[in-house]
Amino acid sequence: MVFTSKFQYSHRSWQIWQYWSLPVILVVVWQGLFQVGWIKAMTLPPPTMIMNTFWSLLISGELLRHIAISLLRVMEGFILASLVAVVLGIGIGMNEGWNRRSDLIIQVLKPIPPIAWIPLAILWLGIDESSKIFIIFLGTFFPVLVNVVDGVRSTDNKLVEVARILETSNRDLIFKVVFPSTLPYIMTGLRVGLGVAWMCVVAAELIAASSGIGYLIMDARQLSQADVVLVGMLTIGIVGKLMDSFLFKVEKRLIKWKIDFNA
Repeated sequence: MVFTSKFQYSHRSWQIWQYWSLPVILVVVWQGLFQVGWIKAMTLPPPTMIMNTFWSLLISGELLRHIAISLLRVMEGFILASLVAVVLGIGIGMNEGWNRRSDLIIQVLKPIPPIAWIPLAILWLGIDESSKIFIIFLGTFFPVLVNVVDGVRSTDNKLVEVARILETSNRDLIFKVVFPSTLPYIMTGLRVGLGVAWMCVVAAELIAASSGIGYLIMDARQLSQADVVLVGMLTIGIVGKLMDSFLFKVEKRLIKWKIDFNA
């Protein structure tokens, strides 16, 4: 038992090292290149300078204010798009007529980058919150929709046939057969959509905003503050990672039957 505990502890330590080793090495090399003068603080500030700037913005409350504003925009657009995409995706996946009617327009609109919609969004909705939420909605909608439709179509036909034989109502068919089968695809779509939502909010804030992480980055660029630009970029990555990890844990709890592949 003691040997097993030591082995598990050693294995866990090795996994943690594997997880953090590459970032640590990159930071050390980055700092070392600055110390020997191969990179300049004006173009690429060292990690120590970035950490000092991050801490200063955090203590002053400015960084938290911008994070909160961007996060609120992301959640509004993300939740709205996810609800619409899940409902519409189940409907399209279960109804061949809906699928034929919607396929062309979905396939045409899906490849258009959300950033390309920004000029129209500003013309239609102005530079207020509505235009930013619209861009986030578009960025989230299609990844979730495509995954939901694929999930519905992947439902085991035998389960559907049994449900039909038992004269199961459409409501029970959706909630007891189709939805559980589609749930892994829904969670994948949500995780992909959340990442796109973060990219969209930053793009929208870079062009038309007076607050948010994107605005912080653009304002710092105009003032040639490379350290603040990098702090904004790293903040986007950190918050995005935390939100993705949260969805991953939710997925693990909801889909306990899912078995991960281990190479």
